[in-house]
Amino acid sequence: MMTASDLTPRRLTPEMGVFPLALGCWAIGGPTVNAGSPFGWGPIDEDRALEGLRHAVRHGVNFFDTADVFGHGRSERLLGRLLDEVERESLFVASKAGWTRGSAPHPYAGPRLRHQFEQSIENLGVEYLDVYFLHTLDFGNNDTYLHTVISQMQALREVGYIKAIGMRGPHCPSPSGRQDTADVRNSRFAMIFNLLRPDILWAPFNPLCPLPEVNGENLLSFTARHGVALLLTEPLAQGLLTGKYNPEDPPAFGPGDHRRHKRWFSNPGLRIITDGLQPLRERFGANTQDLTRVALRYSLQQAHHTAAVVGFSSPDQVQQNLGCIGSPLTDEDMAFVDIVYRQLRAKLQATEDHRVEVPA
Repeated sequence: MMTASDLTPRRLTPEMGVFPLALGCWAIGGPTVNAGSPFGWGPIDEDRALEGLRHAVRHGVNFFDTADVFGHGRSERLLGRLLDEVERESLFVASKAGWTRGSAPHPYAGPRLRHQFEQSIENLGVEYLDVYFLHTLDFGNNDTYLHTVISQMQALREVGYIKAIGMRGPHCPSPSGRQDTADVRNSRFAMIFNLLRPDILWAPFNPLCPLPEVNGENLLSFTARHGVALLLTEPLAQGLLTGKYNPEDPPAFGPGDHRRHKRWFSNPGLRIITDGLQPLRERFGANTQDLTRVALRYSLQQAHHTAAVVGFSSPDQVQQNLGCIGSPLTDEDMAFVDIVYRQLRAKLQATEDHRVEVPA
């Protein structure tokens, strides 16, 4: 477990040294519907979102993560406005493809990935991407499009249009899922990993979505052994770990917001989470900033080859997240937090599967 007391750059690739806390740009895409399902967040004030991006840059953030499906290009175009104001080489930019299929039979069919890449760099106003991620591991029936996608990704890297190939990690383990199904998923992930040979993986990581194993090996160990960096997304569990939601007055989300029908944003999910966080309030402080610091530090201190990606929708959120990181948790603190989070997860698992598949 990492116990470094500073926030010096993490080396994700030999050419990519990033501030350990990266900025995720999903929420600034605003409400989105994709393939008939809500896939976005709440309404966005674009000027305030841009100010949030600027604030992040002013305070050292240099890695920004977006995707073509986030607002169907809106997030990329907002980030492009920031990139117009800075030296391109001063920031690292990642985007993703794999959720939007347009008129194709599948998001990875034929030249679809190349077309999406070209649209992404136009939206962003750049000539290359530092990382290009495969957003999903669905390559059609019998992985029909897998080898085509691998060839396309490698070709983009060879000619310098992308600097690093990215891939999503295995899915979060489902408490109610069968072990044999999980084993098949993990074996398939390992197969794709060995064929694609990505430079960076991303995977959700928080108490509600623990890191999966790959053929019995923890993902942190697996990536370290293969020399692959790991982006830990959703460190705040979409705000649930900050204690800002009141179970007696659950939030209401509008059309196009993926949280609208998620049980863990309503009672009893919020009640379980609120009660489960109480030991952290008693030890570290009861306000939102205290719980945010604990959650972010818990992710940041997992390993040296990782960075944490935290989302935002306003400059206030960026300021709070960057301002509350503070000093590192001690080994004793980390052990305490780990126990509390494990107990919280167990309580959720004892009721029902609150796992949410999200396009971080």
